Amino acid sequence: MAKRVDEVLRRLKIAAPQPGQSGQPEPAEPVCPKCGGAGYICRDVPLGHPYFGKAFECECLIAKREAQAFTELQELSNLVDFRHKTFAAFNAKAVGVAEAFRVCSAYAEDPGGWLVLVGPVGCGKTHLAAAIANRYLALGGKPFFVNVPELLDHLRSTYAPNSGVSYDERFEEVRNAELLILDDLGTESGTEWAREKIYQIFNRRYNSEAPTVVTMNPREYGRLDERVKSRLQDAAISRVIEMRDAQDYRQRKARRR
Repeated sequence: MAKRVDEVLRRLKIAAPQPGQSGQPEPAEPVCPKCGGAGYICRDVPLGHPYFGKAFECECLIAKREAQAFTELQELSNLVDFRHKTFAAFNAKAVGVAEAFRVCSAYAEDPGGWLVLVGPVGCGKTHLAAAIANRYLALGGKPFFVNVPELLDHLRSTYAPNSGVSYDERFEEVRNAELLILDDLGTESGTEWAREKIYQIFNRRYNSEAPTVVTMNPREYGRLDERVKSRLQDAAISRVIEMRDAQDYRQRKARRR
């Protein structure tokens, strides 16, 4: 009987429902009550008003575009590789990390201003920065966590003919990120182009006082572009935590095993 039904459907060019499918159409997305799904609205203003007859983007369209931009940034982010880097997984009792752990934990709950973690390789600063991102994401925020050299690679890739996004669009998304977390600042190439892009990112976020977290080692901190360093050291907006006494975090974990 099943074969006969399939044969009839095939002759009628109707696909038979697959296992686990009801055969019913997918429910339609809810229609925005403000614009009726058009994406644009006209304001209720009298004839002669400058806005009379002009179409403005609806809140639903703006929210959709912002969500799409965040999704694209997350595809570029390194955070997917650091999902396990949480505050709970961090050894806060290790030597030299207590202050950094306390400050980062508080910052993640309500990011404001800049936070700069300076410490030797392996001291746990990347773990703490990723933990901030993961906690903020869990709270419903939109962090962008990325390694600086990789960020510059992503920006360069927009120049390719087959790039689906323009350089200006991608650069604006980065500069305007809700919470920007830059890991390993100073390890990028020292080209004039790279220095200028880094400065432009920091300058925009400095002027808007946008929440920003930076990790770097002491050697690179001393070599920073003076324009960037002066902003990182501005106590009015930035807090620098130096993890001088912290030991190699990865070696400590290896010894515990």
